Amino acid sequence: MSRRIGVFPGSFDPVHNGHLDLIERARRLFDVFYIAVLFNDQKQALFSVEERIDLLRDLVGDSDDCRVESFSGLLVDYAREKGATAVIRGLRSGADFDYELPMTLMNRRLAPGIDTIFLLPAPEWIYLSSRLTKEVGSLEGDLTGIAPPLVIEALHRKHGWN
Repeated sequence: MSRRIGVFPGSFDPVHNGHLDLIERARRLFDVFYIAVLFNDQKQALFSVEERIDLLRDLVGDSDDCRVESFSGLLVDYAREKGATAVIRGLRSGADFDYELPMTLMNRRLAPGIDTIFLLPAPEWIYLSSRLTKEVGSLEGDLTGIAPPLVIEALHRKHGWN
């Protein structure tokens, strides 16, 4: 019997409760689940790849059935290397779908055996994004209930707050 292997890619800069909701639900669908932190030197990230990996590992663990790693290059190449049959993507709105559709179709062309599964976050997280989390955090807004305390503490350190 073959194992079901899934990949959840993202920048996770920073990880927030919407990500964690999707991770928790997607993990149940697979025997092995990879949380793949994108390394993209074209983007200016607040947290380094290593910091993002450490935060995710502290929040969700790192075990034989759930691995947190970084990747660069084509997602389908990473997924194929891991033996994945599916990629998980979160959708919050129709705009997200419009953004994701061409990538999904290209990924299907490049790797026909790897499906994309779209998950909606729980209603209470539908508005969350890393961009908004960083913006509220940079303006010293209250992130309670938006991101885990560990992430809020990391944002405070980044911004030099007490």
